[in-house]
Amino acid sequence: MMTSQVFMITPQALVEAGLYPDEQSVIREAIRVLWQERPQLRIEWAIYQYQTHEISLAKAAALANVSFDRMKEILLQRGIQPRLGSQTITEALEELEVLENVLSKEAIH
Repeated sequence: MMTSQVFMITPQALVEAGLYPDEQSVIREAIRVLWQERPQLRIEWAIYQYQTHEISLAKAAALANVSFDRMKEILLQRGIQPRLGSQTITEALEELEVLENVLSKEAIH
């Protein structure tokens, strides 16, 4: 009689099977697919980063993959008062870079 065994899929097992070069590659791919399949997680992560690491609103929007205005709206719906305006030169430059990336993506489409 054959007994069924449950095989746990682990990053190490996927590397041993030759499907990925290393465990980090497995994890990166899993997170990439997770972000694609569950966009709400991206939004939650962006909100968390916005609140705990004080990233800019533009950076949070980029992390969430939503527009600046949509991110502001999401924060307000959660009772989080958006911080508007750059606090430092570095933050202003980061916001400019994020906006340039968004605009260049829109120009391609």
